[in-house]
Amino acid sequence: MVRQGKKKNSKLILFLVFILSILIGIFFCRNLFGTDGRRLSLTNGDDNAGFSPPFTTAKNSSVSTVPDDMHSPHAILICLDDNTILMQKNSEEKIYPASLTKIMTAIVAIENLPDLQEKINLPKSMFQNLYKADASMAGFQPNENVPAIDLLYGTLLPSGAECSVGLADHIADSEQNFVDAMNQKAVALGMDHTHFTNVTGLQNENHYSTVKDLAVLLRYALQSDTFRKIFTSARHTTQPTNIHPDGITFYNTMFENIKNPGINGGKILGGKTGYTDEAGLCLASLATENGKEYILVTAGADGNHKSEQYDITDAFAVYNSIAK
Repeated sequence: MVRQGKKKNSKLILFLVFILSILIGIFFCRNLFGTDGRRLSLTNGDDNAGFSPPFTTAKNSSVSTVPDDMHSPHAILICLDDNTILMQKNSEEKIYPASLTKIMTAIVAIENLPDLQEKINLPKSMFQNLYKADASMAGFQPNENVPAIDLLYGTLLPSGAECSVGLADHIADSEQNFVDAMNQKAVALGMDHTHFTNVTGLQNENHYSTVKDLAVLLRYALQSDTFRKIFTSARHTTQPTNIHPDGITFYNTMFENIKNPGINGGKILGGKTGYTDEAGLCLASLATENGKEYILVTAGADGNHKSEQYDITDAFAVYNSIAK
């Protein structure tokens, strides 16, 4: 009887271990896979190589001092041709990235979308939370079926929160699963002072970065032809949908506030703006001057959507100082 009892106990223990293993496996898979079982791409092969350290400080740079009239308390200017830092101001101090977050949202989505023309449904339940949070919207409606490529344009040009969350839910089964992939991507890129809690940039004290980390991110994202094309677009008209038969025309929030993108010896090619009360006015931009490309990331400028756009004013001041 004693032996039989021991055998029963042993079988019970083995059964419980088996069940526990299955539960752990399910939890692990749900954090790495979407509903279709597709694993989220975190490193994208060798594309992350060379990002630690990502930049070097230029010697005898013609742009080594911050413009006297600069409004942004945090800034970094990078020459992409040789990955050198030409100017920086409190570049490693903590900032709130606001909608600059969507740069990471977009590049992680691009790397996990096998078909950019795939239709994605935007459920009504998703909009309710975004309306409550007063998130910026691109203009899509509940239950609209939208091609993935148009959601990417909606994420980066008008900064549509419904586009960001729609992509995240479709790719990773939930926003939280997608955010986990964003944080793992940040680690892979060497963004050691960055942590995301959402895909939109809505204010959260645990959602933070630095302008230097965001410059690392932008440099990486611009290696994607799809991202670069969207990032440098001033406008985009979407394909017809079940709710918008004529499509929607998006306008880049940066270019809307620029009459002429020309700078000394070149022009501003593209950009992504961001704003919350806590983050201030933020801007990540790309420019070309005398045959070279530069990226500038600024954050924390005073003002709001109704005031002068000091983040854009700063961009012109910094880019124009390169040629002096």
